[in-house]
Amino acid sequence: MSRIARAWRQLDAEQRLAAIAALALMLSMFLPWYQQNAVDRAGIISQDLDAFAVFSVLEASILIAALGVLAMFFVRAEGRAPYLAGIDSGAVLGAGCWVLLALVLRLFDKPGVESHGIAANVGVQWGIFFALGAAGLLTYAGVRLRAAQRQPPVIRAARARSARAYHQNATRETTTRQAATRQAATREIEGREISARRASRRRPPAARSASPSSAAKQLSFDDDASATVGDVPPPDSA
Repeated sequence: MSRIARAWRQLDAEQRLAAIAALALMLSMFLPWYQQNAVDRAGIISQDLDAFAVFSVLEASILIAALGVLAMFFVRAEGRAPYLAGIDSGAVLGAGCWVLLALVLRLFDKPGVESHGIAANVGVQWGIFFALGAAGLLTYAGVRLRAAQRQPPVIRAARARSARAYHQNATRETTTRQAATRQAATREIEGREISARRASRRRPPAARSASPSSAAKQLSFDDDASATVGDVPPPDSA
């Protein structure tokens, strides 16, 4: 998420508008585009269908166009590809025009859907009009990007330098964060070892275990005492 946030800050106003339109177009594919009406013995059956329920070549091309715009701007923002205003604006404008054409075609050529072997009537729903609005916004963003290419070369060069600087800063931040994580882990391990040594030094002498030599000496003394007691003869009886 941090990479997406940094990439978003690097985009211009026109690029952000195009990215919002592409994202809205993708989300609109989950909305009800069509309404299926079928008649069987139980009566009339109606259900809403989104774009994925009737997925075909047209719906796939709409999804690819939206994903392509988002991926292009993400790569540009990270500085992994040079900023080319003419190509970017042409790609956004072409994607918007194609999506508009595909959606208008779907308004008049609705997909045929069958329900349990019974032919069903399919009508359009409000979701497809939301997709039309997103496609129009994407086309408008492409026009604005086309106008942005008329800026002087100095400004375009400054944008390219800014993108490269952003990529270098992101790499430097990642390296610094990893080094700080390793140092913190090393300090934590060293702190635990120091705490363990201090705790062992603070224990009272009585709590410490006896050394092996002391235990051996005590054992030898006990053995000698028992042997002496066993050697004493019993007293004579009177």
